[in-house]
Amino acid sequence: MTPIRELDVRQLLKDGGMPFQVIMETIQSLRPDESLRLLVIFEPIPLIRQLSERGYSHRSTKLAEDDWEIVFTPRAAAAAPAPAHADVPSTDIWPEPEWNLDLTDLAPPEPMERILARIETMNPGEVLFALLTREPVFLFNELKRRGHEWAGNFDASGSTYRIMIRVNPSAAPA
Repeated sequence: MTPIRELDVRQLLKDGGMPFQVIMETIQSLRPDESLRLLVIFEPIPLIRQLSERGYSHRSTKLAEDDWEIVFTPRAAAAAPAPAHADVPSTDIWPEPEWNLDLTDLAPPEPMERILARIETMNPGEVLFALLTREPVFLFNELKRRGHEWAGNFDASGSTYRIMIRVNPSAAPA
């Protein structure tokens, strides 16, 4: 039987809080065979979609009007890391990183701000490598908007997110 960890964010949601970060930190801390029983006040469709892309199946149960149980269970495919951005060519043909940033000691949003500031100084096609304590979900949209390419995943321990970013090759020089 798969071990299950429980996270109850109902009161946080009722108080107007945003539990996304605590949910993602809990997901990151799960063992590969561990499931998460999430207690919420609504069915979190965007979260379900995102965790599905990360290799989790789910079962949603409406317990009462404002009371939901969502059980996220890792699928066997979760063991194989999926690319963070499906349109990125293999990083085997990318040049060595020009910059290596260890941002693991910084709290959000500073890692994202530092990465974006550094990228602004780089030439098209150059690569930046960074270490982070969590998957930079909000950074992905900004990189996509700016036309940059990236690939990333968690290290074997699951505690450090590694990302390589290639500056938009069609961008004008900085």
